[in-house]
Amino acid sequence: MADSSPNLKTRLHEIIFEADTPAGKAFDLVLLALIVLSVIAVMLESVASVRQQYGLWLRTFEWIVTILFTLEYVLRLYCVGRPTQYARSFFGIVDLLSILPSYLSVIIPGAQSFMVIRALRLLRVFRVLKLAHFVGEASELGAALRASVRKIIVFLGAVLTLVVIVGSMMYLIEGEANGFTNIPVSIYWAIVTMTTVGYGDIAPQTPLGKILASAIMIMGYGIIAVPTGIVSVELAGVVKGKKVSTQACPDCGAEGHAHDAAYCKYCSSKL
Repeated sequence: MADSSPNLKTRLHEIIFEADTPAGKAFDLVLLALIVLSVIAVMLESVASVRQQYGLWLRTFEWIVTILFTLEYVLRLYCVGRPTQYARSFFGIVDLLSILPSYLSVIIPGAQSFMVIRALRLLRVFRVLKLAHFVGEASELGAALRASVRKIIVFLGAVLTLVVIVGSMMYLIEGEANGFTNIPVSIYWAIVTMTTVGYGDIAPQTPLGKILASAIMIMGYGIIAVPTGIVSVELAGVVKGKKVSTQACPDCGAEGHAHDAAYCKYCSSKL
């Protein structure tokens, strides 16, 4: 009897966290199906005609799924050696956020709409379908984005300064008579124009204003390309790691280990 609890935890961990066994893969496929169906149910409930006819059925289904996900979240915390560490991990936070909206909707009407965050749980499909190389590529992309943060912040600061200057110039050139009623509105126009969105709700009328607008539009294409170039350079410099395993750590639930790893790279527990 003394060994029953560890054996139960090990068995639950294999089913819930691993996709290498038939039971584990079946569990994950059912989980992914429930996630898709629940997200569809939330979207359908936002349609007035569907809500009037099937609202009760949709809400009942949402609560059934929420209770199942709550039980699954509790079991995930139970079968890992370090539940606090898993709860603070990306998937741990996503798992919690996927069930909170239903409970919040009891006191905050409409909060259930945030259940679409459950779609983030579909990221587990890479592990379920043994697409481990996608996990490795995602890690490289994440590393490139982290390395690009400072450069992109500096770039955005320069763009923000530019739209303030251009917006102020357009306010002086066009004035209130042509729709540029104040500098904030003119800055809004500059942002919309520079990003090549062009809503058309405000447009310059004077020849000088049109010339400035044309310059901003052309400049916008070059500005859009800059962040892409920054990330591309960093991505090219990322050293590719070893093949990634689909195995999850039994202690903290972390994934993304090398295929030949014997210990977890996050908590040093044996895999």
